[in-house]
Amino acid sequence: DAIVAAEPEPLEYVRVCDAFGTGYFYVPGTETCLKISGYVRTQLNYSENFADDGTDLNSFTRGQLVFEAKNDTEFGALSSAIVINAETDAGTYLDAAWISIAGFDVGNYYTWWDNDLSGETDSLSSNDTSLNGIRYTYDGGTFQVGVAVEELEDASSIFGNSGNGNDDVGAGGLIGFSLGGVKATIIGNYDFNVEEAAFRAILTADIGPGTLGIAGIYATDANYYWDVSEWTVAAEYKIQATDKLFITPAAQYFGDIDFVNVDAWRVGVTAGYQITEGLRTLATVNYTDADEAGNSVTGSSDSRWTGFVRLQRDF
Repeated sequence: DAIVAAEPEPLEYVRVCDAFGTGYFYVPGTETCLKISGYVRTQLNYSENFADDGTDLNSFTRGQLVFEAKNDTEFGALSSAIVINAETDAGTYLDAAWISIAGFDVGNYYTWWDNDLSGETDSLSSNDTSLNGIRYTYDGGTFQVGVAVEELEDASSIFGNSGNGNDDVGAGGLIGFSLGGVKATIIGNYDFNVEEAAFRAILTADIGPGTLGIAGIYATDANYYWDVSEWTVAAEYKIQATDKLFITPAAQYFGDIDFVNVDAWRVGVTAGYQITEGLRTLATVNYTDADEAGNSVTGSSDSRWTGFVRLQRDF
């Protein structure tokens, strides 16, 4: 019999997927769209009289990889994300990984407390903001509402095994509003381990050449979501000086730090510059002053300077 050579199978080249935004491409042979992004960051930190090793200057470098996969289903878009960090002195670790469909997020996701003001002066969350849980968010365009139940990682050890046994569970809700250049978000969470709650509100508005941001937090007592002070207020104004340069002066006041009668205030400024496409730098300097030393905001001193200089390549 004559020998017949098999025809080579045609190659399927990578196709661009524009259904979910820029950067996505079809996984060959499927209708799944994949996006790979991330950054390389190197940073020099300064913290006056606060570092555990007795030094004021510390540097670190981090590489982050983000894998996002999306495809259409009868329930809407099915999405998943994996975020991997590799960092000096911290090794390689999974920062987050979750599945999203029909308004639900399930897995290890970034909680609502991960979103804060744009500058680097404010402090508006406590502990890890990447948690295992399930949440539902309804987004009606100008109006958003959501509920969440989350596992509070190591909550018992954070509060010295105090609280209601080992109930390391938190529940929360979100109400959001956005219209034009104005956006407002209110979140509230309850920590079942210590049976305490925390509430946070953030308002941003485009005014003049920049964006005004205002935030406030109140906690019934120390809990996983907020354990710094009984209350705090923060404000900033991000000025877009040029297409590449922004400057953000900011201030924050802490009332009853560590839930005792000690207050503190902080002022600072953050500046960022887009050097070229994919390469940017960021710098901040902040001064914090407290009524007395020995608190979680200023440490062993009653005041301190902090800041950092960062160079970051995004892709």
